[in-house]
Amino acid sequence: MTETEFIKQLINKSQLAYSTLLDDFQQKVFATCISFVPNTEDAEDIAQEVFVEVFNSIHKFKGDSKLSTWIYRITTNKCLEFIRKKNTKKRFAFLQTITGNAIPMDKTAYFTEMNHPGVVLENKETSETLFYAINQLPEAQRVVFTLHKIDGKSYKEISEITNKSLSSIESLMFRSKKSLQKLLENFYKNSN
Repeated sequence: MTETEFIKQLINKSQLAYSTLLDDFQQKVFATCISFVPNTEDAEDIAQEVFVEVFNSIHKFKGDSKLSTWIYRITTNKCLEFIRKKNTKKRFAFLQTITGNAIPMDKTAYFTEMNHPGVVLENKETSETLFYAINQLPEAQRVVFTLHKIDGKSYKEISEITNKSLSSIESLMFRSKKSLQKLLENFYKNSN
């Protein structure tokens, strides 16, 4: 079956097409979610939202990219949306602690997924520091770094997912490595 025929079946709400789509993409989408959000429960919730979005908007898919690229684009956007909301909540929680209205949250318990296939590190603490540093990067750098280094996507795939040129992806990757290096150096300098 061609991708076009498969998409037609999805648009016509074929149960078989939906379960094929889930079989093909469930693990891949979850792996991308866990790359951005290293917490199993949250990553599962985001992955679920991705498929709801795919099912609800498959009729809007124009076919100007591969179906997989479109799905990864939705996945990346859902992850960034989640991170933005989480950061807003964190700032709010921080303001509450300043005014004495709340107990500070223990952030260390959040990182449940430290044996992510894309992040092989000696210990949990190092992983948490790395994820913390990655989340400090400007959004465009964070997306490129996460998709390439943690999720294992090629520059060409990232270029298609983000609708950016190859040279722009290379430049963002270069800048993200430089920024991370600086962030981690500062972190280790301050923690010793």
